[in-house]
Amino acid sequence: MEELTFRAMGCQISIFLDSDSSLAKQTLAQVPIWFEEWEQILSRFRPDSELSLLNHQSGIPTAVSDTLWEVLTLAIQTEMESNGLVTPLVLPALEHAGYDRSFELIKGSDFSSAEYSGYPVGQLDELIFNLDLQMIQLPLGSGLDFGGIAKGWAAHQAAQRLAAFAPALVNAGGDIAVTDSQHDDLLWTVGIINPFQAEQDLALLEVGQCGIATSGVDFRQWHQNGVKRHHIIDPRTGLPAQTDLMSATVIAPDVMQAEMAAKVAMLMGSRAALEWFQDQPWLQSILVLTNGQIAASQPIEPSLWRER
Repeated sequence: MEELTFRAMGCQISIFLDSDSSLAKQTLAQVPIWFEEWEQILSRFRPDSELSLLNHQSGIPTAVSDTLWEVLTLAIQTEMESNGLVTPLVLPALEHAGYDRSFELIKGSDFSSAEYSGYPVGQLDELIFNLDLQMIQLPLGSGLDFGGIAKGWAAHQAAQRLAAFAPALVNAGGDIAVTDSQHDDLLWTVGIINPFQAEQDLALLEVGQCGIATSGVDFRQWHQNGVKRHHIIDPRTGLPAQTDLMSATVIAPDVMQAEMAAKVAMLMGSRAALEWFQDQPWLQSILVLTNGQIAASQPIEPSLWRER
């Protein structure tokens, strides 16, 4: 088993590759380079990234790279599948809520600002596309933030590349892509963090090929005018979501679906989310409420769930 840990995209990246071959080791060493390339395209915190340059050219038709086009296409698909709850056009609302720089620079801060009552979130039907030229025109004053969508996409891409050599698990800050069971059909063990005690696992999942994502309000939070804020913007209000959930973990066929569903759950709240999951039988979820209760959308298969 080969392992690699590094930081990228504002989080810790952990890679596990079930192989000891020299070629697998050489490929594993390339993974930080892949993430650096993707971050330089997709980060809103780097002023010279492709995404930042695009955001500063709202109202102007701009040709974009294959990577940005692919992630934008995924973000559009995600918005459609979530009925508009998960949208990339939340950037102005995030910035007005205080999340205008990387989280390391705002963690623990209490911002003073003018009275804040939310910021309108744009509609994807306002985007102008030229499919032939791979160009996009953002509405004036709007901006894209790919956030968890970019992390999930990157985890999936890295895992698929590594799968050519051996079963792989890629964990990008809680967005986890698993390509297959380990050799001899051994399942991977994945810990689900307790949002009330981050140093402890809430449970252990034993999984084969799948995607896992956790969304929550327990980590990325700060204060604005003495009011607690977090990074999950509700596009219906332009404000950080009012929710009775502390975190939502979803197991799905791939990590992009898991990322979307976890965010949907956080925005819906526990009751509506549990009802929504009943119509998504290919998804399994573990919801942690702010009062400490734990709910599952449906019984987690015994082979996938062991409480600590």
